[in-house]
Amino acid sequence: MAATKPARLPGRHRRVPERQATYGEVIAVPEFRALWLGQVFSLLGDQLAQVALAILVYSRTQSALATAAVYALTYLPPILGGPLLSGLADRYPRRRVMLICDVLRALLVALMAVPGMPLGVLCALVFGVVLIGAPFSAARAALLPEILEGDRYVIGSALQNMTNQALQMLGFVAGGALIAAMGPYRALALDAATFLASALCILAGVRRRPSPASGDSGKPSVWAMTKAGARLVFGDSRLRTLVLFAWLCGFYVLPEGIAAPYAAALSDDPAAVPTVTGLLMAAMPTGTVLGAFLFSRFVTPSGRLHVMGWMAMLSCAPLAVCAVRPPLAVVLALWVLSGIGGAYQLAANAAFVRCVPSSSRGQAFGLVQSGLLAAQGIGILIGGAAAQELGPEPVVALAGAAGLVAAALLTALWAKHRSDVISASRGEPGT
Repeated sequence: MAATKPARLPGRHRRVPERQATYGEVIAVPEFRALWLGQVFSLLGDQLAQVALAILVYSRTQSALATAAVYALTYLPPILGGPLLSGLADRYPRRRVMLICDVLRALLVALMAVPGMPLGVLCALVFGVVLIGAPFSAARAALLPEILEGDRYVIGSALQNMTNQALQMLGFVAGGALIAAMGPYRALALDAATFLASALCILAGVRRRPSPASGDSGKPSVWAMTKAGARLVFGDSRLRTLVLFAWLCGFYVLPEGIAAPYAAALSDDPAAVPTVTGLLMAAMPTGTVLGAFLFSRFVTPSGRLHVMGWMAMLSCAPLAVCAVRPPLAVVLALWVLSGIGGAYQLAANAAFVRCVPSSSRGQAFGLVQSGLLAAQGIGILIGGAAAQELGPEPVVALAGAAGLVAAALLTALWAKHRSDVISASRGEPGT
């Protein structure tokens, strides 16, 4: 008598086929277009403002230290106030938080554009503008998964990331020429207008949603939400690993912070140093744009989570080759390759969204972003001090080697949680 095959229960052991989203269908979402257009306006204005501030402060003080100190103010506020203020994105409607932040930033930048503003007041205004950006960024990051679901979120994140990097490259190339034509004060006034343009895009294109905490009997305090967010992020081994993947950028962004001395070490002609510096600073953003496009377009959602660790190692490994002091063309290729590896952040970001409850995303993203800025700032600061003693090439190589070791350890930790997150990304029951 032949053995009978057991009946298959409906839905049991059935793998949901993966579907990759396209850039076209993501851009077709009206709410995403509104957020994206607002991002373009804000980033263009911010690039102009950064160059304008550097020129304005240096022309007044003739001090490189004062100019660098004002630039450092773009890192300090989110590190200090980001974890607290980011909770506002979970306490109040996220659309309202973004609108208020844009209007407040427009007012503060407009004050910066007043000719003759004292340097101390100018620094305070810069601090305020960047600080208010923390809850805005947290609200936008938490809102995006509600607008784009599944793989659309990854494609939308990739598009935003590529836009960010492309506008940075454009700012490096065109910012100085525009400031020369219009002057720093007009550039700051234009930056104020871009914040208003961003607010109008959000007002017209993003629909109202209730506060994530609206179902609660009483809204918790900001401090209570901060502590709860920290417990959520660092008390879950999956989230803790993903956060450390995000903070790994402290190793591979270090070369950008010492691009000028690296250019001087590569070039015998002092007149060529500015050009070489620009090429070096543009290399990693170029790789990031290329990597984000290839990674999001041609790798399946589960495939991204499988190779995330290897991509993280790729973001650091090429930098270690700088120990042999290769020529400029090779250095540029290595830095572009490092930027391509940095596309792993798309997979880490998508996995993080999967594991964080919607009601806590604003606080969680704010904590990660604050740590991200701290990792970048501290990495660049340590790299600059070490390059003063050892030279730029060995410092970049050491950063790459240390980052490679850290990425390998994180990859081993990630292997314990990867299958659960992949199951969730395929639509199977799970976390």
